[in-house]
Amino acid sequence: MIWRSPKAPPVSLLDLPPMRHSPREWRIAYGLWWKRRRLLRQAERSGNDLTSLRDLTPTLSPRAILCFSSVRNERARLPHFLRHHRALGVDHFLIVDNGSDDGTVDCLLDQPDVSLWSTQAGYKAARFGLDWTTWLQRRHGHGRWCLTLDADELLVYPYSDSRDLRALTGWLETSGQDMFPAMMLDLYPRGPIGTAGDPDDPLRTLCWFDAGNYGLQVQPRMRNFWIQGGPRSRALLDDPQRGPTLNKVPLIRWQRHFAYVNSTHSALPRRLNRFYAEDGGEWPSGVLLHTKFLDSAPARAIIEKKRGEHFFDGSLYAGYYDAVAADPDLWHPHARRLTGWRQLEALGLMSRGGWV
Repeated sequence: MIWRSPKAPPVSLLDLPPMRHSPREWRIAYGLWWKRRRLLRQAERSGNDLTSLRDLTPTLSPRAILCFSSVRNERARLPHFLRHHRALGVDHFLIVDNGSDDGTVDCLLDQPDVSLWSTQAGYKAARFGLDWTTWLQRRHGHGRWCLTLDADELLVYPYSDSRDLRALTGWLETSGQDMFPAMMLDLYPRGPIGTAGDPDDPLRTLCWFDAGNYGLQVQPRMRNFWIQGGPRSRALLDDPQRGPTLNKVPLIRWQRHFAYVNSTHSALPRRLNRFYAEDGGEWPSGVLLHTKFLDSAPARAIIEKKRGEHFFDGSLYAGYYDAVAADPDLWHPHARRLTGWRQLEALGLMSRGGWV
């Protein structure tokens, strides 16, 4: 069955800033307003590429916490990914499978809390899956807290070992915040990445990380942090300025007129990106533990280089794929072994802010 989405409601002119702002600021806001309209229309078109394999969303409560993801050949990672986020309090997973042939679909259909859609459409053409998840968020996420993740990301946050997402989102609502940011932290094994072979619990072998060498700046147009650094910039790229963007806003209390712009690195309206205190204080934030470098990473790099679906200009990152395919050792004497969220907070990689 192919779902046909209803016509998208327009993005309201009320989302624009009042005219008392400077002409330059108003022009920027107006341009982003139009950009958001285009993104939402594109998502509506891409929704027609999705075929529902199982849709349990009519049974969801209005307060359900949802997790959205696009996956391809993630059969090995998914059991731990689902267990981890169930334990945090995710009530339901809405997942798009993009042509998996490794048993991913069967695995997901066995889960009682997963609604699943399938598509053979191009991942890059759908803005790397964002158009598909945006379509689902517009239909099912409105008014709910929505977590948007890749299958190789595990969310941790202050007190995540004792307080679930219901507690976190309740505090955010009380504080007048409708988003929660997180920094993506690349994990790696000690030794070549081909030795990290425990997808049942990736953190057993992917337990080392870079504690420093991160650069941060604020981008004025989108008002978002831009964080770069870590082992991929340090060891896998000739030009660190092309290093991955590590800032994300994975958890948002969704509204139909919201849209992610570039992965979950930034969102519109741009107030969703302004989660930093300008008075010297701190806002709460988490970390996305990035389990990309399992033992399957070298082989996947060869496949993804050939597919060319993960970068708009894959030729710029051919060297990156070759470096991963060579099974590098990312460990170094100053690497830190992961012990928990309190360690990450002490290192300044996440913050409790006012949540105590």
